Amino acid sequence: MSEDRIAPTSRYAAIERVEYEFPDGTKVTYLKRRFVPRQPGSAVTGHSVEQGDRPDLLAARYFGDPEQFWRLADANAAVLHPDELTEEVGRRLTISLPGAGGA
Repeated sequence: MSEDRIAPTSRYAAIERVEYEFPDGTKVTYLKRRFVPRQPGSAVTGHSVEQGDRPDLLAARYFGDPEQFWRLADANAAVLHPDELTEEVGRRLTISLPGAGGA
């Protein structure tokens, strides 16, 4: 895996790469596991979910990049399904600083 294939804004950009060599000499490079930060970082603002909100649309609004939806997921404990963030109208979401909380 080439380091330049991972965008610097990816949630995996800072994750350590490891190489494993099989007995037959085949080498495989992989990323170590990424743990969701327990303390997501400094909350900048909040957002009350409205009808039609989606994590990618909120990421575009607050971070200028729809692919940064994972920052919302990290800050609001949506580990497996980011869409759960916007299922409930009125839910208050934390919007954290980009780069905070290990991201």
